[in-house]
Amino acid sequence: MTETLLTFEDALAGFDPALGLEVHVELNTASKMFCGCATEFGAEPNTQTCPTCLGLPGAMPVVNATAVESAIRIGLALNCEIAEWCRFARKNYFYPDMPKNFQTSQYDEPIAFNGWTEVEVDGETYRIEIERAHMEEDTGKSTHVGETGRIHGADYSLVDYNRAGIPLIEIVTKPILGTGAEAPAVARAYVAHLRELLLGLGVSDVRMEQGSLRCDVNLSLSPSGSGTLGTRTETKNVNSLRSVERAVRFEVQRHAAVLSGGGSVLQETRHWHEDTGITTSGREKSDAEDYRYFPEPDLVPVAPSREWVESLRAALPEPPRERRARLQEAWGFSDLEMRDTVGAGALTLVEETIAAGASPQAARKWWLADLARRANDTGVELSALGVTPAQVAEVQALVDAGSLNDKLARQVFEGLLAGEGSPAEIVAARGLAIVSDDGALGAAVDAAIAANPDVADKIRDGKVAAAGALIGAVMKEMRGQADAARVRELILERLA
Repeated sequence: MTETLLTFEDALAGFDPALGLEVHVELNTASKMFCGCATEFGAEPNTQTCPTCLGLPGAMPVVNATAVESAIRIGLALNCEIAEWCRFARKNYFYPDMPKNFQTSQYDEPIAFNGWTEVEVDGETYRIEIERAHMEEDTGKSTHVGETGRIHGADYSLVDYNRAGIPLIEIVTKPILGTGAEAPAVARAYVAHLRELLLGLGVSDVRMEQGSLRCDVNLSLSPSGSGTLGTRTETKNVNSLRSVERAVRFEVQRHAAVLSGGGSVLQETRHWHEDTGITTSGREKSDAEDYRYFPEPDLVPVAPSREWVESLRAALPEPPRERRARLQEAWGFSDLEMRDTVGAGALTLVEETIAAGASPQAARKWWLADLARRANDTGVELSALGVTPAQVAEVQALVDAGSLNDKLARQVFEGLLAGEGSPAEIVAARGLAIVSDDGALGAAVDAAIAANPDVADKIRDGKVAAAGALIGAVMKEMRGQADAARVRELILERLA
């Protein structure tokens, strides 16, 4: 069924959006949350399991101490209070990919709560209140084989339990109000900010394309100026910054159409479809009491000492806002250049490219122009393109050395995206190196002069700017691989 939508502008003319973002972060611990199984991504299905994470009778869980430490560090970085005493709980509902058929999580006693952070969108700062950050475990992964890719209409389903039990931190905001038309951008900026913060903490690789950072987008609308909260929907497992922004925009338009038509919004979970940019109905949303939470009887409470918490606080890395200010000054970026870099999710990529030897402006140019365009066209994050900062720096080094120009460098990036090898290998295989040999260049220059006698006469008469036409002819003849500066010198020497 095709959803009826209002335009975004019309939706905001009559309604105020309220956001609630739940971000699930897979921690990069070596072992799972309650057992010793490995957590490496991409292993053969069902090879990283044991009686505990498979929920076999008699298997007893043990809390991963590193995961607790990571949870505390995340809470501190989000200005949360850290619980002196908290417990795990069992969250019960049908999990086809959780062999225990319940999730070990935290309910009314999270390890971190009452925090806040700030994001900036178009020069305006938005304060995001954090309700809680709690510990839990991930589910397995179901693959539904068939045309739809979903359980409805599937021929059969496969379950991989490797992910079941991997440590998760769920970060839940309080309702985010007052964002107006900037609601989609604020949602994107918040998730990007979290990703940057978590990378800085070193607690997760936050690879959204691999599912180690996932966002559930809660949204409701209320009549403009009413100050009430409307019925919310929850769009599950949105796994890119671009999709977070698109999902908020779509749901604003959909809710507004329902409410403007006199209907009621159903409290439900929704599925996000990356290919079409729409959401579809999942299931009616459960409330907390429907999950029959009760304290986990097989785990002791977690009681971090105040001394431990304060030692972790003292060791926190530089906050993202201070890091951005430091890098902006070091790189000489304008406010707009820095804002665009952060907005594209390229800050760390640019930083690592500079560390690999590229200049700040060159690093920024490649990531925010050619590579960002490709990421946008393919609907993936920059970090998921498959091009590394070291490779970008290597391409720029070839440009700096005169072996490539920007046009040829773009062909090298095409080769990198196609998996053709290293930059040097691509240059050799495609024959892309700049020609600086005077013999080859001289022959091409002579041919261009002979073919354009009127232009040659202008240059002889002192109109040096006319050399551009001859340079263009030589570059065309040599497929863009001529050293343009040397070509110009040869033209002026011959026509002096």
